[in-house]
Amino acid sequence: MTASRETNHQAARHTTLISAAQLQQALAGVFVADCSHELSDPGAGERDYASGHIPGAIHVHLDRDLASLPNGSNGRHPLPDRAALADLLARHGLRSGQQVVAYDRAQGPYAARLWWLLRWLGHDQVAVLDGGWQSWGAAGGAVQTTSPAPLPRGDFSPRPSLAQFVRVDDIVANLQHRQRLLVDARSLQRYGGDGETLDPKAGHIPGAVCRFFRDNLGDDGRFKPAQDLRTEWLALLGKRKPHEIVNQCGSGVSACHNILALEHAGLGGSALYPGSWSEWCADPDRPMVRGTEP
Repeated sequence: MTASRETNHQAARHTTLISAAQLQQALAGVFVADCSHELSDPGAGERDYASGHIPGAIHVHLDRDLASLPNGSNGRHPLPDRAALADLLARHGLRSGQQVVAYDRAQGPYAARLWWLLRWLGHDQVAVLDGGWQSWGAAGGAVQTTSPAPLPRGDFSPRPSLAQFVRVDDIVANLQHRQRLLVDARSLQRYGGDGETLDPKAGHIPGAVCRFFRDNLGDDGRFKPAQDLRTEWLALLGKRKPHEIVNQCGSGVSACHNILALEHAGLGGSALYPGSWSEWCADPDRPMVRGTEP
């Protein structure tokens, strides 16, 4: 009997993606986080959450919970304090080893940010709801409009990191030795310097290649099959190995979507540049490139 229970527990472990049907079956024991957010309207995610969310889900805010305060030179969404984030999650009831599921309403970048942060905190039992809030509704999932009842404090605490990240000095050094390939998760237009609305300067870091995070998704808003993602990413990486990849975007958020796609495709080990373009372009002495070539 014990062996059977252990087998079932292992089968229910999700570390990249989880479907709405799988979450419906396991919901009672899962810590669910609604990461809904809009960069152009920071209060939209909270309003969306209040209008309806997965039963028992808490809301975490990108600016307040999943980032620390920017100072004008460290990017728009600097990494949060590890201890503060762990404490927040424990106060909401997260237990060590508990399955976490993150979702949003924007095709996954904000949920992927929490997924990466939890791995950074040493917690690998975390997955993103494939297809997000939309897939939950399409599957007939129950909806809650009231705040969930408070849970007893959980025993969650930081552990050795399972994620890799680099700092701006590493990116500067890489301009010379090019030992790592920088992958920019922004749209090709923003990468090329057209239509920039979030940062004061337009363009990209020299040597970076573009892989728009939404290219990880199919027409239904769900992630492409793992083998399809693997084929696409290997074509982009060429002879590079996953551990030679550094992912960036505008502020270290949608880049996490690319890291998630790589992990789902069996190409784990890439790093995040948290400061990303918003940190890089804050210093006018750093080189910048416009156009769609690296």
